[in-house]
Amino acid sequence: MVLQEPAGAPSPLTAAGGVCDAAAEVQLSRLRWAVLLLFSSYSLCNAFQWIQYGSINNVFTRFYGVSPFAIDWLSMSYMLIYIPLLFPVAWLLDKKGLRLIALAGSALNAVGAWVKLGSLKPRLFPVTVLGQVICGLAQVFILGMPSRIASVWFGSQEVSTACSIAVFGNQLGIAVGFLVPPVLIPNVEDVEKLAYHISIMFFMTAGVASALFILVIIVFKEKPPNPPSRAQALIQSRPAAEYSYVQSILRLLRNANFLLLMVTYGLNVGCFYALSTLLNRMVIHHYPGEEVNAGRIGLTIILSGMAGALISGIWLDKTKTYKQTTLVVYIMSLVGMIVYTFTLSLGHLWVVFVTAGLLGFFMTGYLPLGFEFAAELTYPESEGTSSGLLNVSAQIFGIALTISQGQIMDRFETKAGNLLLCSVLFLGTIMTAFIKADLRRQRANLENEQTKVLPEAYTNPIVLEESRL
Repeated sequence: MVLQEPAGAPSPLTAAGGVCDAAAEVQLSRLRWAVLLLFSSYSLCNAFQWIQYGSINNVFTRFYGVSPFAIDWLSMSYMLIYIPLLFPVAWLLDKKGLRLIALAGSALNAVGAWVKLGSLKPRLFPVTVLGQVICGLAQVFILGMPSRIASVWFGSQEVSTACSIAVFGNQLGIAVGFLVPPVLIPNVEDVEKLAYHISIMFFMTAGVASALFILVIIVFKEKPPNPPSRAQALIQSRPAAEYSYVQSILRLLRNANFLLLMVTYGLNVGCFYALSTLLNRMVIHHYPGEEVNAGRIGLTIILSGMAGALISGIWLDKTKTYKQTTLVVYIMSLVGMIVYTFTLSLGHLWVVFVTAGLLGFFMTGYLPLGFEFAAELTYPESEGTSSGLLNVSAQIFGIALTISQGQIMDRFETKAGNLLLCSVLFLGTIMTAFIKADLRRQRANLENEQTKVLPEAYTNPIVLEESRL
């Protein structure tokens, strides 16, 4: 189907940034789905490597002869590495584009996976740390991409759904990271057998990561031949010389609504990071010997969150109610955390599965909501920069909450640690209520739609169709 719409005057939002070419053609490329699937796949592989140690913390603690806190740091290293490297990578994304960032992220992910294969003896814990650090470097090139890929490749009516699918890869990788390690690596006493089982997981991961890197080289393109939406056409029409990365960051930091979102996003996702990292310790404390079920509970959290993310993405594309949806999901994340906290110790694993699924549906489902709400509040600034700042906030709060909850669990009990997360989510809910729904990207699209009232004699047609690429 071909939809012809009249092109109109440029949005006031871009008055200082250049004038959109009235004859620009807006097209949706079929390649967009291949790019999205490929990104989700190598994001999945990287997320799997983030949680593959934490999901069987007790097994790796015994194998390497280190403390549980040292294994926790293998997960927290991802968060720590991201903070100082965000701005250089976000600058590269703005200056060099999507393809270079995709190549770097997938390459580092594969290199880190191969390095871990050199750590199959108990005395080689530093080697596994090095491999995890390299994978953490890869994550810096991955986390800020979903909203940027969605905006560059997808139309205005599918951008939120595309962002949700892009985030899916990361969530599914965490789910696989909870499910597969407990199955592949049984908690056996023989160190040699344990090393053999670990080697199987590391070899599989390295093979998949390498194959995905090759596919990125072949398939992943910088951008479609034509902009997929009017908002993207306006951004692409801006002269490159007029864009300043430093000024963009300063404008974001002066945006009060974005600052509120940055803090609330960090609080919510930081709670998710802490919960994911410490889940094995929580479950094993109340249900000894249930490593496999601990992984399955983590899987339940992520899979239900993926369903929540997909539903919220479709809902946003249909209604554009970013503020209302974000607030409702935040409130339900708090409710889910409270229910999970007071049912974990009841002695019934099926209850934990149900409450964990409820928690995951909203807490994990919140991830793409934050990216898309930020893109709306900060348009026409780069999505890579805004989502990068959100992720920095998440990493900072993730490290702080993981360490704090872990220490509270060691000194008191798991319920006290989970109550900390409940209080943090309550604070985030209150702050979310004060964010104003300043939907700048939607306004840019609507202002161009309104040019339909202009006489056809004074307008050139913009053709919206799916190209043959």
